[in-house]
Amino acid sequence: MPARPLSSKLQFERFLQKVRTRRRAATPAAEPAPGAPAPALADEKEEKKRQRHRSFPTIVREFWRLLRGHHLTIILSLLTLSAATGLNLLQPLATKIAFDYILMDNPGPAGLPAWLGLPRDRLRLLAILGAALIVVALLAVAIGMWGRTQMTWITKRVQVNLRRLLFDHAVRLPLNRVYQLKSGGVASILREDAGQAGDLCFSLIYNPWRAIVQLTGTLVVLALTDWRMLLGGLALIPSVWLSHRTWISRIRPVFREIRAMRSGIDAHATEAFGGMRIVRGFGRERGEAGRFVRSGHLMARQEMLVWWWSRVVDVAWALMIPTASAAVLVYGGWQVLRGNLTIGDVMMFSAYLFMLLGPLDVLVATATGIQTNLAALDRVLDLLAEPREFETVGAASGPASPPLLEVDPARVRGHIALRKVSFWYPGHDAVVLDGVSLDVPAGATVALVGPSGSGKTTLCNLVARFYDPTAGAIELDGTDLRAIDVASYRRLLGIVEQDVFLFDGTVEENIAYSRPQAGPSDVEAAARAANAHEFIVALERGYRTLIGERGVRLSGGQKQRLAIARAVLADPRILILDEATSNLDSESEALIQTSLRRLMRGRTCLVIAHRLSTIRHADLIVVMERGRIIERGTHDELRAAEGRYWEMLMRQIHAHTEPVGGHGPGAANGVVAPHAAPPARP
Repeated sequence: MPARPLSSKLQFERFLQKVRTRRRAATPAAEPAPGAPAPALADEKEEKKRQRHRSFPTIVREFWRLLRGHHLTIILSLLTLSAATGLNLLQPLATKIAFDYILMDNPGPAGLPAWLGLPRDRLRLLAILGAALIVVALLAVAIGMWGRTQMTWITKRVQVNLRRLLFDHAVRLPLNRVYQLKSGGVASILREDAGQAGDLCFSLIYNPWRAIVQLTGTLVVLALTDWRMLLGGLALIPSVWLSHRTWISRIRPVFREIRAMRSGIDAHATEAFGGMRIVRGFGRERGEAGRFVRSGHLMARQEMLVWWWSRVVDVAWALMIPTASAAVLVYGGWQVLRGNLTIGDVMMFSAYLFMLLGPLDVLVATATGIQTNLAALDRVLDLLAEPREFETVGAASGPASPPLLEVDPARVRGHIALRKVSFWYPGHDAVVLDGVSLDVPAGATVALVGPSGSGKTTLCNLVARFYDPTAGAIELDGTDLRAIDVASYRRLLGIVEQDVFLFDGTVEENIAYSRPQAGPSDVEAAARAANAHEFIVALERGYRTLIGERGVRLSGGQKQRLAIARAVLADPRILILDEATSNLDSESEALIQTSLRRLMRGRTCLVIAHRLSTIRHADLIVVMERGRIIERGTHDELRAAEGRYWEMLMRQIHAHTEPVGGHGPGAANGVVAPHAAPPARP
């Protein structure tokens, strides 16, 4: 009986224990949160190696590097921000002028400088002061708005650029790593993490700079007013560092785990809806919903933990502001009574005190909120730091290695040769291919047969250069594939698989995916060659019919014919067919076999087949078992040899022969003659 899933409460208790243990051990790296869907990695050490801890200066340098091309605009934005903040600092000065020079006689209107040419009428002075405040405010808003607009544009450009970099990098990761990444998790990094990393333009640069300018300007004014008040203001500054030291340093690792949890939840939801037929077929709707809810509850508990840690800082500042105000009231009033300060001085100082506490509060709040942005950038940098497909191979060859070759499809003959190829997947010790040598002449059709797990698909993946051999070499027309630019080489390929993948778009878009510049006539010609034109024009909108995600509105045979049309349009020199007719009815298979014969004509073909009847006319049949080639020859040669191929053939003949008549599956497939007894050995 399967174990009962852990409740979110118990998972959260384990999470808290892990946080305490990590803090005591001073381990900086964050691990995936318990209860979050674990990455499907073969080697756990590889995942821990990918999780990097970056210090604050390091991550700031990385972010500044990502802002390359925007540095001048950022500096100009900060200059305009400084000017706008400086203008705003003039406003509390109006309080002193109003009280001491206009409303009261200490020193009164007579104390205003004569060179200003101001009237001595108090009402007119108040009107002039009010107008000046409005003008200063308008100037501050106008200047500040330009800088804020520029910084907002930079933020959006950085977000778009990060998403482009991430997508471009993710699609070039090694294939085994792509399989490990769940689609929902990748979408979370592209959408949320890249977006929040871009928000660092404000949380890391713009808002802190405004607070620093306002803080510096306020301290200067306080120093000119009363140096003892300045000391009181300076005493508040260490609280920012203390808040960061005590609480903030704990928050970023937890934020990182929350983001990992959110990615896991997104990945699970995407997976569940993608496999809804299986979910419903086994009655697992409530189980999947429960798993989703438990993960959501755990993430909510983690978010509440961070919220409470953040509120400790907020509460401290909520108490500090009234305490500071009371201190100003008592001290300032005492100085007024002694005749050392005026009421205007005290009112101005109170206003500047709030302007001092404001930026300090912003710095503390920014230090709290910035952790989620830093955690997002951390995850973005983690993914960008992963090596691309074949990148380590290129690096190992050194800078003096010759440039990769670009192949011209018109000059490629299509001769494929495997020279003692061995392979095992990264992170696994099991050998999948062991010393395989195979020669595929240009234009020949080679069929690969054998039991599941014998290495047929892996061999085709190596020919398609989804992986490089661990040992040995694969050559195209005598040239090692590793010496050929991989993108250039793959333009020679056409692949039709059993599990057809179609995009959520129109029929025309899916066929033209292999050659986007193709016109409607080219698409239609490819569809005709694949025996797909008749069913396409019968659809409600013909070639412009939307087929749904993964082609859910089409039958298996229709999807297969679209895949063949897509391969026909690509006009490949090398064709790989991976059980392209499996699990189809006899009528669909007959149509597709006709389409495939047209497609294979004049091309080098590697065919993985389960139904041996479909490959009896192949130029060479290769029998594989446990990663080795155990037999090779034509259909007639292998049948005459009575080896492993003959055994497989006899098994299929017995399985498909009807006791009476000749109208069963075997006859439809052309495997046996219409008689009851299995054929005798030749």
